[in-house]
Amino acid sequence: MAMMRAIGLMSGTSLDGVDIALIETDGERVHVVKGHNNFLEPLGPTGYRGYADDEKALLRAATKDAESVLHPGDRPGRLPEAEAFVTLAHAEAVERFLEEHGLAASEIDVIGFHGQTVIHRPDQRISIQIGDGQALATRLGIPVVSDLRRADIEAGGQGAPLVPVFHKALAEASGFDGPFGILNIGGVANATLIDSKGGVIAFDTGPGNALIDEWMQEREGKNLDDGGRTAARGRPDEQLLAWLLTHPFFFRKPPKSLDRNWFSHKLAGQLSTEDGAATLTAFTARAVARALDHAPEIPTRWIVAGGGARNGELVRLLNYHLRAEITTADAIGWSSAYLEAQAFAYLAVRSLKGLPITLPSTTGVREAITGGVLTRP
Repeated sequence: MAMMRAIGLMSGTSLDGVDIALIETDGERVHVVKGHNNFLEPLGPTGYRGYADDEKALLRAATKDAESVLHPGDRPGRLPEAEAFVTLAHAEAVERFLEEHGLAASEIDVIGFHGQTVIHRPDQRISIQIGDGQALATRLGIPVVSDLRRADIEAGGQGAPLVPVFHKALAEASGFDGPFGILNIGGVANATLIDSKGGVIAFDTGPGNALIDEWMQEREGKNLDDGGRTAARGRPDEQLLAWLLTHPFFFRKPPKSLDRNWFSHKLAGQLSTEDGAATLTAFTARAVARALDHAPEIPTRWIVAGGGARNGELVRLLNYHLRAEITTADAIGWSSAYLEAQAFAYLAVRSLKGLPITLPSTTGVREAITGGVLTRP
């Protein structure tokens, strides 16, 4: 099958900005190059368009308004305004990316456009990622695949996580054997577990960075706990942690997915800044450890990606609780920051070719199915 050039776009639940990645794939293989000492070369160029404070405020307001949604087509409150902004921000990000890398729109076969999740309730068959795929395709002059979760949810799946098929393809191309885990820590954390026979299961493990980021924003006016330094100075509240881990989500067998709004940083409101950061960071790490209750084989190695890979205190806690080799994606030549954007480029090509993007073992869908809505300029 011919290789295609695809751009993936991801705006995660951390609400920090738009990640952009270009990869080459035929929808099955991922083009991986091994360099010196088997260090993996980057899959392709990447880019980023951050959100300003007022833009983040708009997205937070839209997420709040989305709580009243009863049907997938509902757009109450500020959702229409936010959807127009998300589309514009992604278009501007792609235009700048193409210019910076000397690329023409005609050189790109497809764009995988995730959009911005504002609500995720798969049990009610609702998961909304705002962003207008047709408007994006028309402005850029490039075909766009969007709305990648809908088909899975309509077929009885959780609609998340979507990245495991890319994780598996990237692991195979990199020569990694199971049992091992790939942990992506964005606003919500999700794990892909690959066993020694190549079988894969995947699910959200619990909160990722979202609660920590919101805590730091409220207490310090900062976007994140840089390196986990604030958490490292605090002591976790063990009683609160024990109570948080009794939430029914952690007892559900996978596949399962989490709405980021199920937990709030305000649960630690009685604690000092340092102790609250320590508690919420420990919550993320211990939730991952609890995920091993559902693992067919305990991973002996983990590759950690997403913004959480840059949180030294969180990585330290993962080392302690998982009792396995912990490697960040950057340390092996993968991309901690852009792995999800790369995944949506890969999924867009699979969608174009009618290949499955979700599996019964990753989302609980009845059978492996493709997904996404294709819009052309």
